[in-house]
Amino acid sequence: MSAGDVPTAGDLAAWDDRLDHEATPLARAAQYSVIARQDVGRRPAAPRPSRTRVFVVANQKGGVGKTTTTVNVGAALAQMGQRVLVIDLDPQGNASTALGVEHRRGVPSTYDVLVDGMPLVDVVRPCPDLESLWVVPATIDLAGAEIELVSVVARETRLRKAIQAHPLVGDAETAGEERFDYVLVDCPPSLGLLTLNALAGGDEMMIPIQAEYYALEGLAQLLETVEMVRLNLNPGLAVTTVLLTMYDARTRLSAGVAEEVRAHFATDVVLKTNIPRSVRVSEAPSYSQTVMTYDPGSPGALSYFEAAREIATKGGQR
Repeated sequence: MSAGDVPTAGDLAAWDDRLDHEATPLARAAQYSVIARQDVGRRPAAPRPSRTRVFVVANQKGGVGKTTTTVNVGAALAQMGQRVLVIDLDPQGNASTALGVEHRRGVPSTYDVLVDGMPLVDVVRPCPDLESLWVVPATIDLAGAEIELVSVVARETRLRKAIQAHPLVGDAETAGEERFDYVLVDCPPSLGLLTLNALAGGDEMMIPIQAEYYALEGLAQLLETVEMVRLNLNPGLAVTTVLLTMYDARTRLSAGVAEEVRAHFATDVVLKTNIPRSVRVSEAPSYSQTVMTYDPGSPGALSYFEAAREIATKGGQR
């Protein structure tokens, strides 16, 4: 049983009888975390999709939780028995940091894949905290990739070709039982050539939206870009998942933003789970971890776990 496992929300009632209710709140919180770590191995794994699902996690507005969502959803899926590959396409390399993989300059990375045509399989690194999660790191070299790609033929589809060429991407017949179930691409906060590569290479798009007014600005531009990619590069791309992040149930603003987002997208696109503001979620990357392994009993971890379960249950199953 892994110390990084996370329970379902349905386990919470069963924990109540095992807590010392006369203990201090801090002691009870510690007990809660220990029980969370102990009990998760008993939960059933999610069904695997019939073929690899390639998700692009994008929003050109910064600070909405793209990287946090990518790494924590990826970790939660891995804890549910899925085989997950996270591709870090942000030159800041924050997803690489959170997943504990080296990403100093010179390390084989997404830069080498996009600019030099290095096979994706040669740059994949295992996540030290989770057995079924792998990472393609990003280094600062990626910052110059957009300039270097300007003169390259078919520059917008370099990532798509790399993903499709990976031997573990596909269905059971073509890629076998060791195939990746999910590929999650973490995009930079812009609509430049790196993000276009991701959109051209993905099947599904996940949009994290911060539950604040300014987060809604620019959403129309993002959706226009998605439509442009559909028409010219990737007709199969679909916005299948919208996740509200940094949600504060105490404020009218969060409720209003949530209502507006749900009115804009189809009912089955916006996840029922909202991700609350959480100190533990913010702290985890400083320890080179996701919140799923840093504090699996925290509200942030439980929320990301439920969001991942929603994603897993609404995809095609084998």
